[in-house]
Amino acid sequence: MDLITLLGYLIVIAVTAALILCMAIYVTSETYPANKVYKSEKNYIDASTGKQHEFPSIIDAPTKSLSVVIPAYNEEKRLPVMLDECLNYLEERTKQVKSFTYEVILVDDGSKDKTTQVGINYAKDYGCDKIRVLTLEKNRGKGGAVKMGMLRSRGELLLFADADGATTFLEYSKLEASIRNLCREESDLGEALAVSCGSRAHLEEDSVATRSVFRTILMYGFHALVWLFAVRGIRDTQCGFKLLTRRTSRILFNSLHVERWAFDVEMLHLAQHLGIPIDEVAVEWNEIEGTKMTPVLSWLLA
Repeated sequence: MDLITLLGYLIVIAVTAALILCMAIYVTSETYPANKVYKSEKNYIDASTGKQHEFPSIIDAPTKSLSVVIPAYNEEKRLPVMLDECLNYLEERTKQVKSFTYEVILVDDGSKDKTTQVGINYAKDYGCDKIRVLTLEKNRGKGGAVKMGMLRSRGELLLFADADGATTFLEYSKLEASIRNLCREESDLGEALAVSCGSRAHLEEDSVATRSVFRTILMYGFHALVWLFAVRGIRDTQCGFKLLTRRTSRILFNSLHVERWAFDVEMLHLAQHLGIPIDEVAVEWNEIEGTKMTPVLSWLLA
């Protein structure tokens, strides 16, 4: 079998698999998203007193400058490194800008390890006004975890960031500058409409050089399907470092169906359909050991 024939077979297999996936998503989707919330998911624990308090809602007026939502599943080992870097950055920002306030919402997506306890330990050190832990009754998937955290946030701006710390918080300033530029004519930043997406697209040329032909075909096949059926103009839809205004988050996450790895695609598709401005910002990204993704998905998205 010559190389061209082999490539042809691989392309057919990749496209067929992607079409089957799209059909499965379509068949199992509901017209309106199911926003089921368990009673325990409505509250967080004040680590200093042990008392439970009810989470606020994204429909409330903002009381923080920034909310950081971190979805985490079995991340007790990697989480401390990420939280240390995140909190050091945010604490330094509060010293430099007196009006800047923040909260971190760690969403434990049904972990089987001590992810929740790690978050509670940090809440003891920083206080529950700055760090709150939302422990989900069962695993929902990354999209579901991000959604649950976003809908309980207090920030004028809302960032979701991966628990592995692949993108450092020094890159946040780039996304903030992007959002403010998109909303420069708006008087109320929280009620403006905008999304700023961290992007690894500028790293693609180097990664392709070290990737197998099969993985490269799968990657370009995935990108082509996203462009054809969902999102155009965004080169990297999957980077787990995105910043939204409060109003944008309220609209998009109340409408989100997908709760697993492809939720970013649906979120950006909704944003484009509604005419919400989107900017893509190049950020530094580092490969972190211990990824939770399956090999096939990592081939598609790496």
